[in-house]
Order: sequence, then structure tokens, then C-alpha cells
Amino acid sequence: MALTDKKRRFVDALLSGATNREAAIAAGYSEKTASQAGSKLAKDEDVLTEVGRRLKLKQATSSEVKPGRKVKGEEVAEEEPAEVALTHTDDPRVFLTELMNANGADMRMRLEAAKTLMPYAHGKVADQGKKEQKAEAAKEAGKGKYSQGKPPPGKPSLSMVKG
Repeated sequence: MALTDKKRRFVDALLSGATNREAAIAAGYSEKTASQAGSKLAKDEDVLTEVGRRLKLKQATSSEVKPGRKVKGEEVAEEEPAEVALTHTDDPRVFLTELMNANGADMRMRLEAAKTLMPYAHGKVADQGKKEQKAEAAKEAGKGKYSQGKPPPGKPSLSMVKG
């Protein structure tokens, strides 16, 4: 069987990077049956030979070396990173602070220095354990309209009698 118009459009879409389903939709198949049609067309003998033929043509044209073209205009020189002048110190915090604040340094280096300095400037808040969470929840539950009030001053409490 020859390559029909739908098959040719399927091959075009497939070679442009579409999936089987997307290529079937681009070829004109219904969205409901596109998956099945794409699978069927991907296995079709005419489609496979056409895809193979086009890939061979593409490889043949890409293997030919084309001479480079010169573009008129100013040549853009690549900027070399400027040397960063840091003072000699034995304290790593001072070194990292200077590196973080240096304008000539690479942005990644400055970011890494800031990340390394973070624990020294800002402490990490520890998580609560199970017991601390339960005690905190009990305190919160005990507050409110009907919570137990403090005993009046001057009256003896039970702890005074026992002790």
C-alpha cells in the first residue's frame, strides 16, 4: 500500500518530535482513537520505511561540513573573572565573610560562603520531643473559661498541711 496523506502527516509530526498519539492527532485522527491509531501507524510498514528514508537523508545532509560564515560586527570578548583580593587570616569565619561580601567573586562562590556561614549567625531551632509536645498540649487544653484558678492568698493549701 502506498503512503497516504494521513500517513505522510503522521511521519512529519513524528519526526518533529511528537509522540505517537500527538502525531496521530496532527495527522487528522480523532482524539478518542488517537492512541490506537498512533500505535497502529507506528508499526505500519509504509510509515517505517518512510521514517527510515527521511532519517538517512537527514544524516547524509548533516554529515556534510558546511563552511563557517563570518558575521560582521564587533567581536565579543569573554570577560575573565577579576581576581578577588582577600586578606590572609586564620579565622575561617572572617575569610568566608570577606568572600561573601567580595564584589569580584563568582556568585556561586559567594552563595556557598553564605550557606556555610549561616549556622554561625543563626542557630537552628530544635524540634520538640513527644513528652514536651504532650505537656505543651496539656497546658493549652487547661487554659480557657473553665480552667482551674489559683488559690486565694493567705488560705492554707493542701501542700502546706502535708508538708
